[in-house]
Amino acid sequence: MKKSGLRRRDFLRTGLAGLVATGATPWLFSGDQKKARESQSKSQTKPQHGQEPQPPGGRREGFIYRTLGKTGIVLPVVSMGVMNADNPELVRAALDSGLVHLDTAHGYQRGRNEEMIGQVIKDRPRESFFIATKVREGEKFFEQLDLSLQRLGLDYVDILYVHNLSSRERVLAQENLEAITRAKKEGKTRFIGVSTHSNEPEVIRAMIEAKVFDVVLTAYNFRKDYLKDLDAAISEAVAAGLGVIAMKTMAGAFWDKQRTQPINTKAALKWALNNTSIATAIPGMTTFDQLKSNLEVVKDLKLTPEELYDLKMGEGQVLAGLYCQGCERCLPQCSRALPIPDMMRAYMYAYGYRNLTEAHELVSSLNLPDNPCAGCEACSVRCALKFNVRERLVDINRLKALPAEFLA
Repeated sequence: MKKSGLRRRDFLRTGLAGLVATGATPWLFSGDQKKARESQSKSQTKPQHGQEPQPPGGRREGFIYRTLGKTGIVLPVVSMGVMNADNPELVRAALDSGLVHLDTAHGYQRGRNEEMIGQVIKDRPRESFFIATKVREGEKFFEQLDLSLQRLGLDYVDILYVHNLSSRERVLAQENLEAITRAKKEGKTRFIGVSTHSNEPEVIRAMIEAKVFDVVLTAYNFRKDYLKDLDAAISEAVAAGLGVIAMKTMAGAFWDKQRTQPINTKAALKWALNNTSIATAIPGMTTFDQLKSNLEVVKDLKLTPEELYDLKMGEGQVLAGLYCQGCERCLPQCSRALPIPDMMRAYMYAYGYRNLTEAHELVSSLNLPDNPCAGCEACSVRCALKFNVRERLVDINRLKALPAEFLA
């Protein structure tokens, strides 16, 4: 049976083949590693007078680059979200093509994601790539961070995020500030930040208030109905020196659960990057076709009339999409105080991204009863994006009944 889509071999034969060489100069650790890291950091963030700042691995012809806030790091406007990727050849192709920033997390694929990245980068010069990982807040923060570094085969990551915070209270929690700043002081990360899927404006403004963070990883896409406030918060962050990285630009990837109506994700990515306050975005990539498409975006952010039309799809129609914008307006409406945004995110992982493992882990972590909506004759929640909240909650909650090993 003939397979569709690009393979690595086919990918390297296309017109993008000229991107393959890394252009990186070998750099070896010697002597005290801390001094070496400091030397590397200075060389990347403080170019000599008259020199243009260089991204990791050097510049690629035609690529659009932006500076990541006060870090001084220059990155292509498109980076690689590795969460759903399980093909090391795809990650190698992304790096060889010039997409130097890889974004992962301690929990992705139960650690296999970091392990795969570690295998890909182990023979590459350290200054030729830029790695971010995420660790959840809690008592095991440093235990998980050390394990992440071990999996990646690194002494340090370039960015360490406290993962998935959604309130000012959690951003400014003393235990979180102490943990993340300690990690930086001990040389386990060069830069520190927070990732946020919901209530982003409040989270971003709390990060500015904390005065310790370097980078914010925020959900950002054309489906959010509170963009004015989010854009304002992002502008405030940039003014304060924070580097801004966008995630969830694909807005769920599909309009429907059956995956018959795909969102124009290329257009959605361009749309997000037309906000020049965003340094780079980390769209998830699982195929060579997606990589090829994103390599076209990194050279051209202009939206065509057809792409703009595609992004208006669903206006005034029944289609609600799969992406929960995380506005949290649903929370006070629910008589059972259910974690609706988290469940909606799991729903998107399952039906939009086909990532059942991540969906299962998220649903299981919430410890909800088998039927979380039992006893409610009618749902009192009115979703801003017109989701049928009860239907989706009951549907996705079924996942937790599956043994985790079935999804491994």
